[in-house]
Amino acid sequence: MKFIILGCGSSMGVPRPDGFFGFCDPKNKRNFRTRCSALIKTNLENVLIDTSPDLRQQMLNQKIKSIDKVLYSHMHADQTHGINDLRSFYIKTKKPINIFADQVTSKYLKKSFSYCFNNFSKEYPATLKLNRINNNLSIKDTRKNRKIKPIKVQHGKVHSICYIIDKKLAYISDVSKIFNKDYKYFRNLQYLVIDCLWYRNHPSHFNLEKSLEMINVFSPKKAILTNLHTDIDYVKIKKLLPKNVIPAHDGLTINL
Repeated sequence: MKFIILGCGSSMGVPRPDGFFGFCDPKNKRNFRTRCSALIKTNLENVLIDTSPDLRQQMLNQKIKSIDKVLYSHMHADQTHGINDLRSFYIKTKKPINIFADQVTSKYLKKSFSYCFNNFSKEYPATLKLNRINNNLSIKDTRKNRKIKPIKVQHGKVHSICYIIDKKLAYISDVSKIFNKDYKYFRNLQYLVIDCLWYRNHPSHFNLEKSLEMINVFSPKKAILTNLHTDIDYVKIKKLLPKNVIPAHDGLTINL
């Protein structure tokens, strides 16, 4: 099983659409960041986490030919607005793709992208099937089904869903608070992929100080910082990090 960070950039990516790189060196390819999404890949299934606005390019970059299901973290545009790009995967199978979201995100998706869930004609059938997130999520593998545990975290004024895969890796792209009652699920994992927007405080995201604090509490074997803003240059932040912590880059692949 592989976990691929398809995109690790903040809501406008790096560079921004206007070409602004901020403090990031444009000569370093690892400073080119698409918006956050990830893929869990086995020999039997591809499970996508979020449909970022850059989904088309991410699929092409990683040569992904199929998507079996999609898990959503929350309803913000940088996590959802690439949803239409799932249509090409429906065309190959003629079967609606199962997507999983919480109540708030489900309501937003049905209102904003109703055409994805409703049959309008033979030419424009429903391409997606909406399901409520539950505790029975899994991904098929040749040896066994790997469990995926959803955990609700705070993300500013909304909630976001973190996913823990096979008790080995936690993916938390957008978070401002992890509730104490859930700390037990995050301790001593092999990998912790965690939000680190920038150096300053932010009301909806962890900054570097808070990310490192949580990494110290949970003690993963390796931590990876994602959702990186134009403030954060890959080489410069890497020099500030402990040995077991690295900044993410698009296409970073973890073997599980």
